[in-house]
Amino acid sequence: MRFRRFSRIPPLLIAGVLALLVLPLGWIWAQAQQVEQVNILMPAPFADASKPLVEQFNAEQRGKVHLEVIRGPLETEAISDLAISSLLLGDAPFDALLMDLTWLPKYAAAGWLEPLSSWFSDNEIEALAPGSREGNAYNGTLYRWPFVASMGLLYWRTDLMDQPPQTPQQLEAISQKLQAEKRVPWGYVWEGRQYEGLSCVFLELIDGFGGTWLNPSNGLVGLDQPAGIEAAAWLRQLISKGISPQAVTNFAEPEALQSFKVGDAAFMRNWPYAWAELQKSDSQVKGKVGVTTMVAKDPSLSTATLGSWGLALLKGSAHRDAAADAIRFLTSEKAQKQLFLENGYTPTIEALFHDPELVSINPTLPELAEALDHTKSRPETPLYAQLSDVLQRNLSAVLTGEVDAKQGMENATFTTKTIMRSAGDLNE
Repeated sequence: MRFRRFSRIPPLLIAGVLALLVLPLGWIWAQAQQVEQVNILMPAPFADASKPLVEQFNAEQRGKVHLEVIRGPLETEAISDLAISSLLLGDAPFDALLMDLTWLPKYAAAGWLEPLSSWFSDNEIEALAPGSREGNAYNGTLYRWPFVASMGLLYWRTDLMDQPPQTPQQLEAISQKLQAEKRVPWGYVWEGRQYEGLSCVFLELIDGFGGTWLNPSNGLVGLDQPAGIEAAAWLRQLISKGISPQAVTNFAEPEALQSFKVGDAAFMRNWPYAWAELQKSDSQVKGKVGVTTMVAKDPSLSTATLGSWGLALLKGSAHRDAAADAIRFLTSEKAQKQLFLENGYTPTIEALFHDPELVSINPTLPELAEALDHTKSRPETPLYAQLSDVLQRNLSAVLTGEVDAKQGMENATFTTKTIMRSAGDLNE
């Protein structure tokens, strides 16, 4: 899962873009044949990866249903902007949406999603890996079905150590030893840029230090509590001690991956997609990488930020049953296996993590299954985008040394509470 900066898209431009997006030859063919047309909006990488599956679905459904995947923008949040703007304009030209799990509360609270319980059973939910069962419901109603699993991972160099660190102190000690021996320029690279990836990094650490970012059920904000301050201070300390480069404050996933891939660091925080990149012929660490969950003050508190994508049925779709059939096909065990083999996407169905064929290709699958057992969702609230932005801005100020950790987290807490109070979501 990669996060990128984005610009807001003007509504009139969106209307024009959508008009172009939904007039492919497939639509014209479907109208001519009077076949039921289903449109699903996806970010560009997922749309490209899904092409073979779409062709298979259309071959099976020929004469009944024609599926068209609308290839949206590359940027994660630009997809959400596009979807929301078209929904606000009314009569969105697509039936389903591939969405990040953090969008679900906002979309569900706005009444934009159709419950999926009529199409997916409890037995099918039980077949999912534990972490893949999270982030699909809002207020007890199922609105989203997982398409690709993802979670934050700590990558470590198996050629430099026998076991990965379990605590922040161990990560520091190993890093400094390897740096002193001049075996690596840096100990640890991670996503320190002011964007969503930084929120994901911090969520794992505040949990690992025994705290919590936010509990929407009771309005508890934990950023200015000891664990939150300690987690922020540790990230700043990594930079000030030279364990992480100063440039890490400009790192997103690609920059962290590149540094680790060329052998410049002993540890990296990233997502599952990075493993396949590290096994390519141009990688200096090919065959020398292991994965685990993030270090924690108490190893039993180790967590992985949940970062999955899932398909949701939009309210008002005139093709609900056909769209639900398409969602079921695209998320089936066969489709999940194909997406893994052809694109390296982490599956969501538990049985696939132990499939001999898949494990032979990616030996880290059992570790990914273990990580999915220890995932943590970001705060499930319609206000999430605003609250994440508050955390990013204040944490970035800590990392660059503008304020100390205590002041930064107090500032973040104050603004977070102000936003929640204005929305009536703060219990005081």
